[in-house]
Amino acid sequence: MTINCKGKLIDLTTPRVMGILNVTTDSFYDGGTLRSDADLLKRAENMLEEGATFLDIGAYSSRPGAKDIPEPEEIRKSVEATEIILKNFPEALISVDTFRASVAKENILAGAAIVNDIAAGFLDEAMIPTVGSLGVPYIMMHMRGTPQNMQQQTGYSNIMQEMIYYFSERLEQARIHKINDCIIDPGFGFAKTKEENFEVLRRLDLLKMLEKPILSGISRKSMIYKSLGGSPETALNGTTILNTLSLERGANILRVHDVKEAMECVKLVGLTNPYTS
Repeated sequence: MTINCKGKLIDLTTPRVMGILNVTTDSFYDGGTLRSDADLLKRAENMLEEGATFLDIGAYSSRPGAKDIPEPEEIRKSVEATEIILKNFPEALISVDTFRASVAKENILAGAAIVNDIAAGFLDEAMIPTVGSLGVPYIMMHMRGTPQNMQQQTGYSNIMQEMIYYFSERLEQARIHKINDCIIDPGFGFAKTKEENFEVLRRLDLLKMLEKPILSGISRKSMIYKSLGGSPETALNGTTILNTLSLERGANILRVHDVKEAMECVKLVGLTNPYTS
């Protein structure tokens, strides 16, 4: 199972780690921590040294209730981050985390390799055609509504059945627009209650029927710390446990704040997991 990133085939048979680089001020865990170019470069360098295959740059916080920001501001912040990382680490594979086609396009033109869309094209009808024209891999996530109202969009009669239907339709749209490499993300924390998040995790392996790589983005989320009575800052151990369960159920990419610990999960689970053997 491979994806083509800027002419380089990335084998996902052994799971990969994607490091999160938020250049926002209000992300739920690390918002505002990257205050300068030096901060950004240091974080990127650490993640690459620790084993991250991808760096995911986001300039629009998608936490529940996050404020909307203007498109030009998202373009400016994300493109500046993409350019400075590639200037210093030209071999880095950058994913741009956005639901806006214009932001995706400007970052790919600046050298990014992947588009990571929390809305799977539903919040910008130009997104899927744009990704198809750019010829890059596309991460499509399951969500209802918007970051501002998604937590009022919970409640499913059969969440996995609905998710598989959702991805099947989105994958067909991607096929129509000639997107060759698609990755599916079940969207932990997006339009799902805590109980629904855990149900998706328990049944994650059902998504293997779609025959696409699976991304698990569970790092330090509220389903962890609300279950344990902590906070995002205290949720690393819980993240490691749920990353391990994700891998055992077939995840091909872990999207995380803590690359070293995620790489340790990949290495140890790989010794016994049939999906990675």
